[in-house]
Amino acid sequence: MDVLRIREELRRGKTIYDLPLRVTFYARVSTDKDEQLNSLENQVQYYTELIQSRRNWMFVPGYVDEGISGVSTQRRDDFNRMIRDARAARFDFIITKEISRFSRSTLDSIKYTQELLEYNVGVLFQNDNINTLDSDSEFRLVVMAGVAQDEVRKLSERLKFGFRQAIKNGHVLGNDKLWGYDKKDCVLTVNESEAQVVRRIFDLYANRQMGIRRISQTLLDEGFTSREGNAFNVLTIRHILCNPKYKGWYCANKSRTVDYRSKRKVYLDESEWVTYPDPNVPAIVSEELWDRANALYKQRSRQMKQHQSAAGFHNRYAYSGKVVCGEHGVSYHRQVLKSAGGDKEVWQCREYRNRGRAGCSSPQLHTAELDRLMAEIFDRLVQDKQAIIDAVVSVLQALPDRRDSVGEIRRIEKALAALRAKKDRLLEMSVEGVISMAEFKQRNNGFNEQAEGLGRRLAELQAEKGGQATARLEEVRAVLEQELTFQNGIYSALVTAILDHIVVKKGSTKEVLHLDVHLKFGGPWEAVLDRKRASIVCVPA
Repeated sequence: MDVLRIREELRRGKTIYDLPLRVTFYARVSTDKDEQLNSLENQVQYYTELIQSRRNWMFVPGYVDEGISGVSTQRRDDFNRMIRDARAARFDFIITKEISRFSRSTLDSIKYTQELLEYNVGVLFQNDNINTLDSDSEFRLVVMAGVAQDEVRKLSERLKFGFRQAIKNGHVLGNDKLWGYDKKDCVLTVNESEAQVVRRIFDLYANRQMGIRRISQTLLDEGFTSREGNAFNVLTIRHILCNPKYKGWYCANKSRTVDYRSKRKVYLDESEWVTYPDPNVPAIVSEELWDRANALYKQRSRQMKQHQSAAGFHNRYAYSGKVVCGEHGVSYHRQVLKSAGGDKEVWQCREYRNRGRAGCSSPQLHTAELDRLMAEIFDRLVQDKQAIIDAVVSVLQALPDRRDSVGEIRRIEKALAALRAKKDRLLEMSVEGVISMAEFKQRNNGFNEQAEGLGRRLAELQAEKGGQATARLEEVRAVLEQELTFQNGIYSALVTAILDHIVVKKGSTKEVLHLDVHLKFGGPWEAVLDRKRASIVCVPA
């Protein structure tokens, strides 16, 4: 039945129990404690018997959520399934205990009841005596839902007060699984087997000056693993290094809840933290060691931020985020290896960086190898390279002999330099996404036409200078040949603009690497890098 017909029947004196409806129920408890679960069983039994006892109603199995808060509907699976079933017209009426079973948010309560009415589904909030099929139900719903929402706010304030009192009484709150400690009845005691790892982390970082990823690998090599038997996660090591509890200090006010309904938090600056020596927290490392480790951590963090800010982190390296491990589907990360022969820039799978060879068997790649690969592909893309060189030389040979051209040559050279600067900036804007590819092509073609005209005029003027252009034809040919074969390397901006990503295929070895090279323009290329033969072979896929 639709809502209009039901309301018409109710106006004629009938009750909701007199109408032929398909009826279901919704039940929820906010915790999974035994007494609450028993209450839930009672709700289910009560509503099942109530619906089945009405001869005009047809029973539809109900919807039940266990141990879920009423503040939000995001993680209430059966509630969301009920809304979907209402949309599919599988029932006409829902019975539930009270408004707070639906939601303690006024907006949510109104939103969902209005949505259900659009699907021709009414709701009876039994304890609140509100039937959304009644014409005046929305006003009463707003009032009652507002009361339920205010109860959540009061509960939040009571919890905060309870936390403050517990802290005053020497009870340690927070994570029950803090590495290095056992926690029982809000009291921390040192777990010596785990504390050994904590001391080792601080020693490696502060005394040995190791980086966090190297610490993770060192711990794994020494037989120290997480509770799950894996290598220590990089984030776990960072949290250990930065937690004042390990030097025996209390630490609170790291975050603040912005909205008690959504429970959204913001993390506060360290200057706003509340920290002090706490006799209830046994120290695992000395204050001196903890302070040195954190001073080093902050110094490295500042250096990294400055480094990223000055260099434009995401675009600084042409291959950042563009080399992908075919085995794990994650990006390769840049690493600089120091040796007697000098520094070498390489790229390694993220899993290898975190866990070593046990984490990933994919080989690392040298930047020089990637440059050679891209140069090979660019060379293959320039199919008419020799024709381009011959055409330029032919133009130079046909130039007439003119005089008094030095001033004009300088003006054209300046104009060409300005055009090149504009093209470089245009390419940067395209790479950064400031302009679309269509706009890039249009403006770049315009610059190319201007440069072509200036180039022709420049060539003519240069030829006027006593026939010197003819004498330099072979030099011009050699320069063009060298530039078009990328013997002097390639420009990072060009790689950034053209390369989409490179996949290091599963099964690649240290000696022979199989790669898939995907360009932003055109189809992919298959490449084989053979280090024994020092060769690169690439063909269109």
